[in-house]
Amino acid sequence: MALVAGIMIYAGTRNSSAGEQATIPPTQAAPSLSAPPATEDWPRWGVTHTQYSADQDTPEVREAAVGILAREPMLQNQHIMGWGAGNPEPSPGRYDFRDLDRRMKMMSDSRSIPVITLCCAPDWMKGGTAGRTDWSKNHTTAPRREHFDDYAKLAATVAKRYPTVKHFMVWNEFKGFWNQAANRWDAEAYTELYNKVYDALKKVNPEIKVGGPYVPIDHHDPRIGTSEVSGPWGVVDQRVLDAIEYWIKHKKGAEFVVVDGATMTKEQEQPLPDEFGATAKFSAITTWLRQKSGDLPVWWAEYYVEPENTGWSEEKVAAVQATAMMEFARSGVTTALYWNPQKKPAGECHGCVWVPGRGDEMPMAGLLSGFVKWFPTNAKLEQVTTSDPKVRVLAQPNQMVMVNTTDAELTATVDGKPFTFKAYEIKWSQRGPA
Repeated sequence: MALVAGIMIYAGTRNSSAGEQATIPPTQAAPSLSAPPATEDWPRWGVTHTQYSADQDTPEVREAAVGILAREPMLQNQHIMGWGAGNPEPSPGRYDFRDLDRRMKMMSDSRSIPVITLCCAPDWMKGGTAGRTDWSKNHTTAPRREHFDDYAKLAATVAKRYPTVKHFMVWNEFKGFWNQAANRWDAEAYTELYNKVYDALKKVNPEIKVGGPYVPIDHHDPRIGTSEVSGPWGVVDQRVLDAIEYWIKHKKGAEFVVVDGATMTKEQEQPLPDEFGATAKFSAITTWLRQKSGDLPVWWAEYYVEPENTGWSEEKVAAVQATAMMEFARSGVTTALYWNPQKKPAGECHGCVWVPGRGDEMPMAGLLSGFVKWFPTNAKLEQVTTSDPKVRVLAQPNQMVMVNTTDAELTATVDGKPFTFKAYEIKWSQRGPA
């Protein structure tokens, strides 16, 4: 998935055969972070920063990006190692939070509800050399069992350094937790690590909310195999569902359940029956998670709707994204995070929230802020009619958003009003009293 590429981009700039030698300044004062803004409702929507973001750009670009993100306070997530952050503990008990401090400061300045993903792990916890970081191996390796307690201690240290952060996701996509001999996810080892981290975070602050297992929900062509969850879009890998159920049964506790996934099948890497219809996967998985977990809040840490090298226009990207977000809202998802608001350091940036090097707003910016404003977690959804099923619509008492899912202009009556749409156009329309 995109996150492997993201962490490897980081590796490509900081790697050598012997690993990167740590240079740690003697003192690092914790950054001054503003308290998250008070919101009437949980925003539901947000972003995960990765290798490149505006904290590394010019002050002018940073200011522009901060303004875009702050327009409607949303969730912003950052990993503690990789995806824009260096090794936080290169040697036991010696910390380097410079990258993470800079990213957390930008998140604070842009009025975020901050989230931290506790991944990845320092090399010395994985059999590597203390004081060095080999980024070429980082994304595939979990801490060794004898260092699970050390990782939990690191998690607690992070929580103490950033006391404004009250939401933590444990690990990322089960990286390194694959049982090769049994050909399945090693849910037992992951859950052991999760429980140690959970206890450590709760000792720092009982109000901290913790979630897992953050496993990727892969699916196959609908003609291949069987599973508890399937649809025209495909058949979910049963091994993934088994891992989630193990975690649900054996976790110490959790305030939310986390997964990620894409609309593309593992075989063809294409969405079925088409790019818009495939988004129904998100509703199906969310419904299953709520049933199995006792209705824990469901978080999608990442979601992907565009196959690689498609050449989609920005308008089509936004249209398919909007359709996926409609599925999340209808199925009762609590949180959905858009991965990678800035994918490169400069130039054209397909699917980004702002233009790197300039800070100009892109279509995804308006889509995210619109959904934050009108469709937070407890928004009351209402059914409205559309004369053409090719127009998708999501409505609440005061606003609705509509998407033309075709590459041609069309006219449709939605909620009793006529609308004309350009190809893949997204329209917002006021409802209720003026």
